[in-house]
Amino acid sequence: MKIDWSPLLAELGLWRREGLPLPVWWRDDDAVAETPALSRLLRLSEDLGVAVHVAVIPGRLEKSLLPAMATGVPMVHGWTHISHSPQGVKDAEFGQPRKEAAGELVQAMAVMQAEFGEALLPVFVPPWNRIDASTIAQLKAAGYAGLSTYGPRKAPLAAEGVALINTHIDPIFWKGHRGLAEPETLIAGIVQTLRDRRTGRTDATEPLGLLTHHLVHTEDVWEFSAEVLQVLLDGGAVPAALAAHLAPAP
Repeated sequence: MKIDWSPLLAELGLWRREGLPLPVWWRDDDAVAETPALSRLLRLSEDLGVAVHVAVIPGRLEKSLLPAMATGVPMVHGWTHISHSPQGVKDAEFGQPRKEAAGELVQAMAVMQAEFGEALLPVFVPPWNRIDASTIAQLKAAGYAGLSTYGPRKAPLAAEGVALINTHIDPIFWKGHRGLAEPETLIAGIVQTLRDRRTGRTDATEPLGLLTHHLVHTEDVWEFSAEVLQVLLDGGAVPAALAAHLAPAP
């Protein structure tokens, strides 16, 4: 697959000339068990020198995942990844207020702490990247120091004591064939995201996040994901120390 990275290279050149730091991070969703795709994900992470933050579904976690996650950074991906949205509303597990939500947040954290211990990064990743305000307000009490969804954040904190660290690059064409989206469109979107940061329209301090889903990757998605991270790193980006961006413990 031949991709024209020149628009992104040009934008990265502007960042270097202006001396702007560009932290990047990588989130991958929906892990539940050891699979060949997960092994490939972790090998790619090691090859690139960029930690992959693996959003694990606590209520479906299988024991085979634990030894397989030696090099991944676990995060909490909802509870069971089941949509509770009413008919006609976009899928979400925590998109609408539910009386069970508070207990599920606590239960999810307890499972992940028991399985991963200090390796766990206490960040909540809501399935489908959707979460309602009442649930966000309960995150700190349930032990979370961060929240991660999708798109440029409007503020560094999602709530008091809960940092917001989103993802911004998703290579999959979810509304169509579910393979790689048009590369030119993806690159144009990344360039616009960086330009908005460079010109002060959005928060330039938020780590730039790549979002992947290892279980459904086509070869083109694997290739694009590896290449875009390499292009960013070669262009001056540095892997973010994500823990440093979380809200401090009370």
